[in-house]
Amino acid sequence: MFYRVKVEDHVRVPPAAFKLPRDAAILQTLEKQFEGFISKDLGVVISVSSLLDVQEGVIIPGDGAAFYKCAFELLALKPELQEVVNGKIRDIADFGAFLSLGAIDGMIHVSQAMDDFVSFSKDKVLIGKASGRSVKVGDVCRARIIAVSYKDIANPKLGLTMRQPGLGKLEWLYEEPKAAVRKDSKRDYKRDSKKDARVRKSRK
Repeated sequence: MFYRVKVEDHVRVPPAAFKLPRDAAILQTLEKQFEGFISKDLGVVISVSSLLDVQEGVIIPGDGAAFYKCAFELLALKPELQEVVNGKIRDIADFGAFLSLGAIDGMIHVSQAMDDFVSFSKDKVLIGKASGRSVKVGDVCRARIIAVSYKDIANPKLGLTMRQPGLGKLEWLYEEPKAAVRKDSKRDYKRDSKKDARVRKSRK
């Protein structure tokens, strides 16, 4: 899930940035400090979206930089358990596929790629034995987050599944309703045909 997070902090603007207007110098400093920052509370910070408030700057003796107490807004991606996400398959290995969510990748174990027995081909394709469905690099897919770990804060881990109904390659999501409609139509046709036959028989 994407969030806009309001943060208040003291920002140290180095002397090299004094040639810029005050707000531009502060934004430049914030971008260097926060973009790509990862934490359990914020998730993955994508950008500094806006500078909300800046108080009067102060200089600390012995430090040539200026310090400003600021309020600013961050745009962050914070993955949540059971959240449904869309992404593109970035890479495939024999143990599963990596789905890029833009700011972070999630891993789909081979057993979670589809509700089928899955095999890995040398062309980096996951293939379902019974369904014949395949997942390859570049496919756009929908998955559900089933595990989130910040144990290695510099490289958080996301576990994903595509086995549940409504998940998988976007192409599959359009195939399933059609198949269900055809199946229901056949069932309705047979039921109506039997009903008509009973009616004709009773009239005789």
